[in-house]
Amino acid sequence: MPPLQPSKLFGKPHQLEIRRALLLEDDPDQVTLLRAILEPRGFLVTAVDNGVDGLREVMAHDFDVVICDLLMPRMPGDMFYLAVSRAKPAMMRRFIFVTGHAQEPKYIEFFEHVHGIVLHKPISVEAIVGAVDRVISGAAAAA
Repeated sequence: MPPLQPSKLFGKPHQLEIRRALLLEDDPDQVTLLRAILEPRGFLVTAVDNGVDGLREVMAHDFDVVICDLLMPRMPGDMFYLAVSRAKPAMMRRFIFVTGHAQEPKYIEFFEHVHGIVLHKPISVEAIVGAVDRVISGAAAAA
């Protein structure tokens, strides 16, 4: 009797898809909200409260989505984005910026030159889910 082949028992193997999300947010309530939105949708969430720690995470892992506040200690979101653009340029289109300061001239100019989605605080669940879906869909289309 020939040995059994796993593909005949189980069909084609399925690749387990784990999506990773990086949250750069210094407000614990926002982190809790974003985790509650992303984790049930199958994301492994890494949260940091500043851009320096965020850059360490980016250098250690690839992320499918980066949700980034602009005003953070140690390295603000715009500087974090510029650092990532140099270190891992493929991640530039995976950014979702979240801010309550979108009308400041510094950020208006920044948003004109970035490849990310911008959401204005307060953010809704629908806005986050829609933005994450657009980032994931864009990554799938580029692959």
